[in-house]
Amino acid sequence: MTSREIILFAVVALLILGSGFLQSWNTALLILNMGLISAIMSLGVNLQWGFAGLFNVGIMGFVALGGLATVLVSAPPVAEAWAAGGLRVLGGLLVGAGVIAAAVIAWGRLAGRLRGLVVFVLIVAGFFIFRAVFDAGVDAVEAISPATTGYLGGLGLPVLIAWPVGGLLAAGAAWLIGKTALGLRSDYLAIATLGIAEIVIAIMKNEDWLTRGVKNVIGLPRPLPYEIDLQNDPGFVERAAGFGLDPTTASTLFVKLGYGALFAAVLVVLLTLSQLALRSPWGRMMRAIRDNETAARAMGKDVTGRHLQIFILGSAICGIAGAMMTTLDGQLTPSSYQPLRYTFLVWVMVIVGGSGNNLGAVLGGFLIWFLWVEVEPIGSALMGLITAGMSDGSWLKGHLLDSVAHMRLLTMGLILLLVLRFSPRGLLPER
Repeated sequence: MTSREIILFAVVALLILGSGFLQSWNTALLILNMGLISAIMSLGVNLQWGFAGLFNVGIMGFVALGGLATVLVSAPPVAEAWAAGGLRVLGGLLVGAGVIAAAVIAWGRLAGRLRGLVVFVLIVAGFFIFRAVFDAGVDAVEAISPATTGYLGGLGLPVLIAWPVGGLLAAGAAWLIGKTALGLRSDYLAIATLGIAEIVIAIMKNEDWLTRGVKNVIGLPRPLPYEIDLQNDPGFVERAAGFGLDPTTASTLFVKLGYGALFAAVLVVLLTLSQLALRSPWGRMMRAIRDNETAARAMGKDVTGRHLQIFILGSAICGIAGAMMTTLDGQLTPSSYQPLRYTFLVWVMVIVGGSGNNLGAVLGGFLIWFLWVEVEPIGSALMGLITAGMSDGSWLKGHLLDSVAHMRLLTMGLILLLVLRFSPRGLLPER
């Protein structure tokens, strides 16, 4: 690492430590854990944009698929729902997939008017058969104790398995999207990815049989013990007392440190692989394609194929981050995935940290998430200081205090403008 990289990472570390000393260590560890997840998301986007120049604004769709994988893998199956209509739901999905496959085969093997007629009949007939089978199963599943379950559940496997599965699920979706959209120009690709992300999130919000919709899936398994179990463990209580901590504080810190260690291990592995890829012939080829697609095509490179590769890889990393975030929360909340808001935040991380530089993407993830968390309390204190001498009934005082909630977006925009003006290639430019 260069001296500039060491200094900037040290500054971010001091900021997080400062929040521990000035606020609480619970806050500092929460910032650290979400900073690790944000750094992984930023790393995935940096692969797509920094390596290949692919403008993906559907990031939250892939993150949401990672969260969905956590439910499908780790949530316990709901036996009553499976008995009521689980097989019909699966049967309906298989019918739908079969109809699509049959239509594709018919389109490829037939010709002329017959092809259009056969495909039309297959799609129309298949749609009604699909809805007849699928809807009956969904209604039966969602009627099973809808206040507490109303969905099929998952496989009941260890939650850590969901992290790579989240990456695979996002990668599969990226392959489908990429086969359709990667031939488009960058602005059309951005619109396509945003639209598809909205579709994914809309499905998760409305298909109760899959994710309980807006009722949320709560109580997901976790890779670490619960705080209450640690507080009831005499050995843990004794060790906590040795550090001068009460059991409640010690258990909370222990769990958050455990999550931090797991997330850091994933980040180190992904960062190492990304650095190796960047310095490999494949990485140099990707940057050559990014800089001049026409020249790369003239040299015989499969530009669309390489774009598809890196689009899948970056999306898989975002899927892993999504599974980690859902694991940390312990619940899946589909309504919390807001594509424009959080996609903007991840892009700010990449741009501020340094597009094309993996360490810059990681730095941006930590720095921007720290500011995202801390700007509001800092803004509240600042506005309180500014309005201290104003009367309580003052319109201006009320307006300034109410504006604190908007300090986050204002600060992100201001930081982005300052970086683009004084360091347009980011804090850690591409080398």
